[in-house]
Amino acid sequence: MGLIDDFLPEFQFREIHSRRIRAAAAPVMAAVAGYRPESDPLFRAAIALRELPLRLTRRRRPPFGLDDFTLLGREGDRELVYGLAGRFWQADYGLIAITDAAAWRDCVAGGAARLALGFRIAPSGTGGVELFTETRIICHDRRALRRLRPYWYLIRPVSGLIRRRILSAIARRAAG
Repeated sequence: MGLIDDFLPEFQFREIHSRRIRAAAAPVMAAVAGYRPESDPLFRAAIALRELPLRLTRRRRPPFGLDDFTLLGREGDRELVYGLAGRFWQADYGLIAITDAAAWRDCVAGGAARLALGFRIAPSGTGGVELFTETRIICHDRRALRRLRPYWYLIRPVSGLIRRRILSAIARRAAG
């Protein structure tokens, strides 16, 4: 059982990706903790496109990024979990301010969802490690589920591509 299971054992949506990395766990976890998805041009382009309706209405917010997440927990060089809460399908993401893991656990706002983004490192049989990234989402009521479902299926392919690029960037950083 992993750290992400402690935070979100039940969920309605899930996505997992992994990559073998020829490096020890410590530099891999350091690369995970230091990675900023905003440094990826594809991530920035996808977020700019996703936020276009918001910009067209002249409402401003800083571009979505890792700063919107809250670190929920870390277990040494083995696992790290971030959390997010809101109405992700809204133009402004409908984010709910979360200050810490306890606030994230307690957030069950109607019409909202909670998301856990985890990174887990496991020994690889061929030397080095396997790095997993997992996203889990739970909706707190039927209204949120009805709203999130089409949004999830729309963004999931791009989200998966971004996750694979994150894993590649982390692998380059950890091995270099």
